[in-house]
Amino acid sequence: MQHRAMALKRKGQVVGVVPTMGFLHEGHLSLMRIARQRCDVLVISIFVNPAQFGANEDLEAYPRDFERDERLCRQAGVDLVFYPDPASMYAADASVWVDEESLSGVLCGASRPGHFRGVCTVVAKLFNIVQPDLAVFGEKDAQQLRIIERMVRDLNFPVTIVRGPIVRETDGLAMSSRNRYLSVSQRKDALCLQNALAQARVLVQEGERDVSVISEVMRSGIEAVPDAQIDYIEFVDDDTLAPMERIEGRVVAALAVRIGATRLIDNALLEV
Repeated sequence: MQHRAMALKRKGQVVGVVPTMGFLHEGHLSLMRIARQRCDVLVISIFVNPAQFGANEDLEAYPRDFERDERLCRQAGVDLVFYPDPASMYAADASVWVDEESLSGVLCGASRPGHFRGVCTVVAKLFNIVQPDLAVFGEKDAQQLRIIERMVRDLNFPVTIVRGPIVRETDGLAMSSRNRYLSVSQRKDALCLQNALAQARVLVQEGERDVSVISEVMRSGIEAVPDAQIDYIEFVDDDTLAPMERIEGRVVAALAVRIGATRLIDNALLEV
């Protein structure tokens, strides 16, 4: 992959990459379409990265279907699929890691220690291997997106990070490969995430600025769903991810909720 990428760059071609963990859905395909418009050669990586999973998380159970993914990539006009195995990405005695120390301690980073070290390391390796001019990441993983942008800035990667909007199911549930874990009843319960964010938007539109008030309304709605367990409901600055007590400027309302055993995340930008 690296040899091919360097040959493409010598020819002056613009290389774009969309990093994924596979089991592709319309959210991934939307990122591919964004990248396709901006590059000559579109690379999709498919790699379930063991370094970003905790000890009790779903590494082994994470859905995989490479044949289906490859078919979708062909339909989307992807030029190259980079599909490495863990042994080729991580040496047995690997001892160098990329660790972000400011943005990664809140939200998902607070409940998933080491997660973003794994994310940053694998993305840095991916950038070195694929040599992209641009990379497209989805807004659904808002914290991850901002951490990658900070890593690119601080480590001087010559890569433009492009943001792709959240893609939702027709009922509003944010698309995720983990949605397949949900039973029929849990699938309905999962709508509490989007409903809570919708409540937050309405309150802000009506003039409410106190984060504690908005958060309590969101919490009450989610806790009314018997199978839902809140990991966090947070309001953070769009750039720094610093906690906000009032809705001022651009604020991200972010939440993580377990529906049964499945952990789902979602977010919305609140701007005044």
